[in-house]
Amino acid sequence: MTQRLAPGDRAPEFTLPDVDGNQVSLADLRGGRVIVYCYPAASTPGCTKQACDFRDNLASFADEGFTVLGISPDHPAKLATFRQNEGLTFPLLSDPDKGVLTAYGAYGDKKLYGKVVVGVIRSTFVIDADGVIELAQYGVKATGHVAKLRRDLGLVEVPVR
Repeated sequence: MTQRLAPGDRAPEFTLPDVDGNQVSLADLRGGRVIVYCYPAASTPGCTKQACDFRDNLASFADEGFTVLGISPDHPAKLATFRQNEGLTFPLLSDPDKGVLTAYGAYGDKKLYGKVVVGVIRSTFVIDADGVIELAQYGVKATGHVAKLRRDLGLVEVPVR
């Protein structure tokens, strides 16, 4: 059974490469709130929908003081193509050994079409300015998740453009 994080837990520290090879560390984002979302694979239909929802809400999240980070096991080159194809403007981080995904409880047994498989569990974490988990959501749906997250955080709805 995968260990899951809960509100009040210290967020596991990480440093991962982004699509350009720059190292992004959670510690460098202290003092602001961070949304970390974990997704199975770049350029797949559900992950594309979710990433585009974050992209479309990025300005309003930034206005509320949030930094958004996406983490998947994809290598930076695949993430660069995903960023380019979808016009993504927030950091996509590469975790091919799944160490960070595992530390966050976002890698392990999950149900897929009624069968138990091992893989990335679509999850979202809100981390406060001190590095503590505010919100941990596991097994989230790709479609509609960002709107639900906004409601859960008490943020106003963003009009669809």
